[in-house]
Amino acid sequence: MTQDPTVHFLLEPELREAAQAGDHPFIAKMALVLESASFRVAYRGHNDTDRSAETYVLSHMKAPPTNRGLVFRRVYEYPFWQIEASAERWEWDVAKSTFDPAQISAQDAAQFYAFWQKRQYQDAPMQTSRAGFIYVPLQGRLRDRRSFQSCSPLEMIEHCLAHDPSRQVIATIHPNEIYSDAEIAALEALERKHKRLRVDVGDMVPLLQGCDYVVTQNSSVAFAGYFFGKPALLFGKIDFHHIAVQADMGNLAQSFAQVSKAKPEYAKYLYWFWQDQSINAGRDDVYGKITARFRRFGWPID
Repeated sequence: MTQDPTVHFLLEPELREAAQAGDHPFIAKMALVLESASFRVAYRGHNDTDRSAETYVLSHMKAPPTNRGLVFRRVYEYPFWQIEASAERWEWDVAKSTFDPAQISAQDAAQFYAFWQKRQYQDAPMQTSRAGFIYVPLQGRLRDRRSFQSCSPLEMIEHCLAHDPSRQVIATIHPNEIYSDAEIAALEALERKHKRLRVDVGDMVPLLQGCDYVVTQNSSVAFAGYFFGKPALLFGKIDFHHIAVQADMGNLAQSFAQVSKAKPEYAKYLYWFWQDQSINAGRDDVYGKITARFRRFGWPID
């Protein structure tokens, strides 16, 4: 007799507790799809290794630990989710897909865009300007160039100052990052050297309201900027790159000129990115989309 397949959800402690109580809507819906396909579902911690080679795994945010593993994570805001084979967003299916604004209803996109602008930021996206500065939200490891980056974050700031000589540059450190003394010293030295550079912790919303454009490696602040109608120049790989300008290290002058004039179709893009390419856990088609993702990666879902 063939034993039913088992799937382990690997979760953080609070999330595991919520899942076991049935209080996490998206996990509950994934579990229902799996149980309907005769999977046995168990909720475990990320460090749990008590499983056989035949066990399937769904890992929250972290890289799947086995070749039978998938990762699931929120797509920037609730209730949007994705199920993928990799924890790296730039390797997701959406990152490799083509955005065609001609395929998106302008009316549907406009309604969706207005709703989510209001839902997330109240009236702030209606009160924007271009006040003559570049907003540079920093992430971690300021002196390092990681594999998904075109240069280090400190070098990125220098490129802003060199290739846009008229605008002020406001760089903000991430409140949840831990920076070394050497990183802070290098950032402060750069600020002393360049009068147009200001370093701050920064409140994202007013900076998005007033900036001319956003420059970052792959911070989600650039994605938030789309709701404020602010174009983005990216020095790293990410999933929401389609309407951003990707930094051309061989011709950065052109990259900066391009982003300063960019007017992408924000409403259509965000509708496509969230409503079409992601799983909206609040919609009636959520079970079909979850099923499709499991089948996409070869899981035995009838």
